[in-house]
Amino acid sequence: MFRIDALPAFADNYIWLLQDDQNRRCVVVDPGDAAPVQAWLDAHADWTLEAILTTHHHADHVGGVAALKAKTGARVFGPAQEKIPALDQPLNDGQRIEVLGLDFEIIDVPGHTLGHIAYFHAAAELPWLFCGDTLFAGGCGRLFEGTPQQMFDSLSRLAALPEATEVYCAHEYTLSNLRFAQAVEPENPQVAARLAQVIAWREEERISLPSQIGLERQTNPFLRCGEASVERTLDQRGGAQARTACESFAALRSWKNSF
Repeated sequence: MFRIDALPAFADNYIWLLQDDQNRRCVVVDPGDAAPVQAWLDAHADWTLEAILTTHHHADHVGGVAALKAKTGARVFGPAQEKIPALDQPLNDGQRIEVLGLDFEIIDVPGHTLGHIAYFHAAAELPWLFCGDTLFAGGCGRLFEGTPQQMFDSLSRLAALPEATEVYCAHEYTLSNLRFAQAVEPENPQVAARLAQVIAWREEERISLPSQIGLERQTNPFLRCGEASVERTLDQRGGAQARTACESFAALRSWKNSF
């Protein structure tokens, strides 16, 4: 009954399109550009855009919101702590919303920005997570506003979601992220296998998303800060020392910034 497709935008953004086929209603997540969404709506003239979900205030995520709302009247949801264009419903941690008849829990995930939120649909068999620029396939967002501790805590919350949770992040960064993951854990067979798979997908011009939380726990270095293999690599780079998991995260994020 429900489908999720990616509408490509800019160089590497994905605008997620959640579709209720039975009732011909849809929702978009983080429409940084109105044009791909409007083109889809024009090609599906009997469909209604019911809602717009936003995760944070960066222009490549909200640039198309005002135009889409003006055109369709869709209800705009977004973080209460950030300035979101045409916002109808400000959201805070722990709130629940319903769109397309589906229940979503709001999770505060500061770090990339201070007010960043994620949307989690806890379906029994196939949960969904729309996480913007917090958790990426094989990586995580840059710390533009938040602290390492904030991002570490945010990622820890997402990593605790069910393993089967499908991860719908907002950028096609997987290949570069996994190359970094292999540098961090060169002997991790799951990383090697995933990197080979994504290389093949990208050569075929296939997208690499969604991911799954279970796969991220196995292959994403930012969710593996306490692993001995990660610590060994950090020791080789910066000298052997005792680190908290958050300090390991900060070291990884700093390394990735210039990788």
